[in-house]
Amino acid sequence: MGAPDRLSEPERKKPVRDARVDVVRGFALLTIFVDHIPRNAPALLTLHNFGFSDAAEIFVLLAGYSSMIAYGGLFRRSGFWTTLIRIAKRCGRIYLFHAGLLLATLIIVRIWMDLTGLVPRFGVAPLLEMGLVPGLLRGLALNALPNYLDILPLYILLLALFPLIYFGMQNGVWGVLALSGTLWLAANVDHTLNLPNATAVDDGWYFNPFAWQFLFVIGAALALAIRAGDGLLPRSNWAAAAAGLYLGFGLVQGGSWVDWGLPDLRLLAIEAPDKSHVVPLRLLHILALTYLVFSTPAVARVCQWRPLRLIDACGRHSLEIFAAGCLAALIGRILYRTFDTSWPLQIAVNLSGFAVMLTLASFLDHRARGRTANSRPSASGAT
Repeated sequence: MGAPDRLSEPERKKPVRDARVDVVRGFALLTIFVDHIPRNAPALLTLHNFGFSDAAEIFVLLAGYSSMIAYGGLFRRSGFWTTLIRIAKRCGRIYLFHAGLLLATLIIVRIWMDLTGLVPRFGVAPLLEMGLVPGLLRGLALNALPNYLDILPLYILLLALFPLIYFGMQNGVWGVLALSGTLWLAANVDHTLNLPNATAVDDGWYFNPFAWQFLFVIGAALALAIRAGDGLLPRSNWAAAAAGLYLGFGLVQGGSWVDWGLPDLRLLAIEAPDKSHVVPLRLLHILALTYLVFSTPAVARVCQWRPLRLIDACGRHSLEIFAAGCLAALIGRILYRTFDTSWPLQIAVNLSGFAVMLTLASFLDHRARGRTANSRPSASGAT
């Protein structure tokens, strides 16, 4: 991707937010909400219907990008220990959100089961079978990761490893990418290379960290390459054409033709690419998307549009918006399971979920701007 061999001097400057990252991440968070509700009609129009990858790959790759922007320069500006403490605090905050989501989900589902007598087909069912308290403790220990609540533990682990990634890249970006890619390949060859998960005895973590770390590392290298290129990846006609052709192949081969009520246009009789290990088809798909997004000047301009401001705010407050989306999707799953998926209910669930997430993003953004304004010294009192 044109990444420099070593970290460059611009890393000393205070980071400036990239609207492309926040807007794309904002869309990914809204997509995750939609996709986390089975039998949800809008899910037929999300990214995974048009190719091999989906919002999860976007989320993890941009997590690596954001980590390099936020903490890479901080290592140089504030020193090793200060930055390490900041990373530890961020990991702790993400863990608290995970713990809160897990506890809220267990309680809500337990109450719903008691009221309706229905048994959940999703998420925390294995934890509830262990018992509310034992299941909660296993979940808090990151030893039992239920569906829909398993990406934050991955984020915690990857962020905790970021200092090693950063200092490795000081000595050579390509060497770190090669080592990370080798680990990804090993996880794809040997699926037993994983961490234990009591909710999936044979499979381990659904987001296998030994595979998914490659996307995080690629995101960190992407941040360096974009900074070295003054905000854009080097544009090459042949590379753009190759990326476009692969995305076209992904659409033909991975499109949800049957679900859309259209003739099946797939060229090859292959199974859907495995998500747990980010198999090559998925990896190439997200890399092709990433190259086109970050090498096209028009994308940067579009992401500055005022109508996308709320989406941008979702990306800037990703942890809170992700948590709100998880709870909104949980309520949606419960309502669909209880009352089935009528059109009025689907409209209400999706509009309510979007309203909650966008309203929260607007509130958090307004509060953050107020804090920034209050923290600026006045002209007369500036020193």
